[in-house]
Amino acid sequence: MPSIGEPTWPKTLKTAMTAVLFALPAALLPQQAALARQQDGAALAVTHKSPFNCGKTFYANNWLPDHNPSGSIDWQDYGGDDVNGETVRATAAGTAYFYDAGSTSYGKWIEIRHSDGTRTRYAHLASMVRAAGGSMSVSQGTTIGTVGSTGGSTAPHLHYEQRTSTGAMDTSPTVDGVTVALGQKKAVTSTNGCGGSGNPYTAEEVCGSGYAVIDSAALTGGRTYLLYNSGNGYNCVVTLKSTNLGSASAVSAFLEPQGESRTTDSGSYAYYAGPVRRDAAGQCVRWGGSVGSSSYTSGFEHCG
Repeated sequence: MPSIGEPTWPKTLKTAMTAVLFALPAALLPQQAALARQQDGAALAVTHKSPFNCGKTFYANNWLPDHNPSGSIDWQDYGGDDVNGETVRATAAGTAYFYDAGSTSYGKWIEIRHSDGTRTRYAHLASMVRAAGGSMSVSQGTTIGTVGSTGGSTAPHLHYEQRTSTGAMDTSPTVDGVTVALGQKKAVTSTNGCGGSGNPYTAEEVCGSGYAVIDSAALTGGRTYLLYNSGNGYNCVVTLKSTNLGSASAVSAFLEPQGESRTTDSGSYAYYAGPVRRDAAGQCVRWGGSVGSSSYTSGFEHCG
């Protein structure tokens, strides 16, 4: 069954376009040393979550035949929930690269290269958090764009791929513990952005678009995070709770550029303290936070 949202081409044209549109982007990517260490078809080592907000359920369609490329997933409406315009999150940590193929192929799309050399792709996006040609470090759950219908798409959906380090497709990708084999259609409920401990927020979501985690420290009952926005030179600190979620309890976050005063957000909060944002381009920062009586204070670090 052909994918909803994927164009129907004459067989010969479709084959030719597949070779060009889906092989060419990978050929243009910088070579990585990890590519030589794995073979096509190698199992993906990174654990992936759904590309949607915590608690969201959508259908994952692994169409067979006639999906391009075979093994990719189309995420589509589930029940009364419309996938169009939904927030798209990184399914695993890595470095995200942003592209725009215009009215053809993937349209607006993102590739995330993960620590083991594997890759994921997110296509037909309505919007991206970086302009085409940009890149950024992402954690699992970082917001990267929104669902749309750009490029060679005829209806809103998210085209999603998991690839080995050599670029070969994983034709039975697993997300949030659900394996979707060729020809299968399964409903998947996202745990992405749930904070791992049940917290429905992530540090990137609290700080806002453009911020990526560069450091963190564990607390009893939570974790404090330092983020940086390379676009504007600002740092941001957030402390996320992992206990007493939804109930007001003592939590704090602070940020102190070297040579300047400290900015602190503290109080009785249900989920987190912060965001505390400061312009710290070219400066060292001291940062930290607390949950109850457990606290962390860094030295001056992350200079530049």
